[in-house]
Amino acid sequence: MDKKEYSCYFQFSTDIIGGKWKSMVLWSLKNGIQRNGELKKAIPKISQKMLTQQLRELEEVGIVKRIVHPVVPPKVEYELTAYGAKLIPILEDLHDWGKDYAQNVNIEINLCPEAKCAD
Repeated sequence: MDKKEYSCYFQFSTDIIGGKWKSMVLWSLKNGIQRNGELKKAIPKISQKMLTQQLRELEEVGIVKRIVHPVVPPKVEYELTAYGAKLIPILEDLHDWGKDYAQNVNIEINLCPEAKCAD
């Protein structure tokens, strides 16, 4: 990770997991090891290029682990590291907050049927 200046740990944390897709990748990995194709199905609107980029960035900071099996054809899987797993309760709280807020202010959320997101 590049050496940057941060004004607080919150800013540092959101820099690592922020953006449109990283939290969705983490959310998709919360139930265990997945292959690239499974992640792509769980996040249908992400492009393959962006998924690969987000996985590499999360791997670089030690939140996601890439597992390469020495078989032909190559088999690659992804899983959360211990630091990645520590984020799941935070993401679950954020999910619950969003659901509660949307319901209380009458915002309709059109849940994507392909996504494996708990309602």
